[in-house]
Amino acid sequence: MTRFRTLACASALLLLFSSVYKSRAQSGPAAPDQAPEAVLSRLPWEVGPVVQGGFGTGNRASFKFFSAGVHLGKVLTNPALPGILHGQFELAGELFPLWQSYTPAPALVPVGYVVDGQSNTAVVPFGGGTFTGVSITPIILRWNLINHRRVTPWVQGAGGLIWTNHKYPPDYLVPHGESGGTSVFNFTPQFGVGFNYFVKPKRSISFAANAVHISSASLGDRNPGVNASVQFELGYNWWK
Repeated sequence: MTRFRTLACASALLLLFSSVYKSRAQSGPAAPDQAPEAVLSRLPWEVGPVVQGGFGTGNRASFKFFSAGVHLGKVLTNPALPGILHGQFELAGELFPLWQSYTPAPALVPVGYVVDGQSNTAVVPFGGGTFTGVSITPIILRWNLINHRRVTPWVQGAGGLIWTNHKYPPDYLVPHGESGGTSVFNFTPQFGVGFNYFVKPKRSISFAANAVHISSASLGDRNPGVNASVQFELGYNWWK
């Protein structure tokens, strides 16, 4: 099943790049009423496929991430604020039916413990390999910085939830073979910057860089989490 999902996502990514290439080849200079500012001024919906990948930092530098899904947003306000802050507010969300984290393979590691005042060391399994799950980010608060050019930058804050097929992140293994002390549910507060590049009227390529924190909020006995990961997102969007 995992191999099928990975193949399906790779095919979707290929179709995405093909659509982007075709759109760029057919696009010309944007007319005044088709420029990004004019498109966003109509308070449109935004929808399209996205892929995301990245890596952990600090003590999670060996962790890697990949996900694929769909983005849905709605521009809610008319243009506001002066100067470089001139823009519009958009409320959005993202669903990733495929979310994977690649962690070090399980291995035996020495762990110290104390019993009756005596220090001892035991060798226990640690690690997890590949974790597969589903991720949803139902709240994305985005401020689009609009102008008359094809590029529309944004800044955003967001929060989401991840479910994984095993308790994540990997921790010491319990007898059942699942990571002990963590949880299959984790929360993902995050902050990011990005931009839309309009390849033709009402169609754009999006790119984002997000700092994502992964934490179970102590749903398990322990909450080792992933303090910070850096994840890059690429998408193709229709504006309706």
